[in-house]
Amino acid sequence: MRGDAITEVTKDVFLVAGTSVNWVLLRDGDDLTLVDGGYPGDADAVEESIRALGRRPEDVRAILLTHAHVDHVGALVPFHRRYGTPALCDPREVGHARREYLEQLTPGRLVANLWRPGVLPWALGIVRAGATRDAAVPHVEAFAADGPLDLPGAPVPVPTPGHTSGHTAFHLPAAGAIITGDALITGHALTRLRGPQLIPRIFDHGPRSLALAGLDPLAAVAADVILPGHGPAHETPLATAVAQARAHG
Repeated sequence: MRGDAITEVTKDVFLVAGTSVNWVLLRDGDDLTLVDGGYPGDADAVEESIRALGRRPEDVRAILLTHAHVDHVGALVPFHRRYGTPALCDPREVGHARREYLEQLTPGRLVANLWRPGVLPWALGIVRAGATRDAAVPHVEAFAADGPLDLPGAPVPVPTPGHTSGHTAFHLPAAGAIITGDALITGHALTRLRGPQLIPRIFDHGPRSLALAGLDPLAAVAADVILPGHGPAHETPLATAVAQARAHG
């Protein structure tokens, strides 16, 4: 993995750029929490990012999932098979992660949008990264509903339903940071817009109003460092970033 793909955004909080998507590593001594896992084809890169920090995949105490789209679940099953790593998400996202139902971009909808600028080269890249593979995570479990999780980094779940029904951000109070997944991003291959914004509409499972409502819980969180699912880390008060994203619609 390229060294420039891993950024220590704040002490012991690392944003890692994979195939058009990010994951996050939280370090506490020898232990790690992994948040999201890239595409299926990113699983080895996730492992490399852990080793680049001088840690082993066995040091990951759990993988947290912001939501169960294929570009976020790729490492979960390989890590469980290789190392027994548990996977945790919001109770409302468990059924989605297990593929009891699906709330993501379908192949038919993707094909219908191939005429849009940038979609075809992006689509070819994600197919190579495993976007069409089975992305079910049968071993996923729900995390506790309230308060910080007993994991490295002490992440605090912030329910942000909208992009998917159980989408969750993770607040890191000690670091003044928040992992926003796809509820709030800072860039994407399918848009020229840079800075805080909503993910392109094509990826939302419902109307845009749901994605906009998903920003509401973020506005009250005290954080100045944003680690998005797509795009670079961004430093600004989270309330300001939310206002910017709303303005773009």
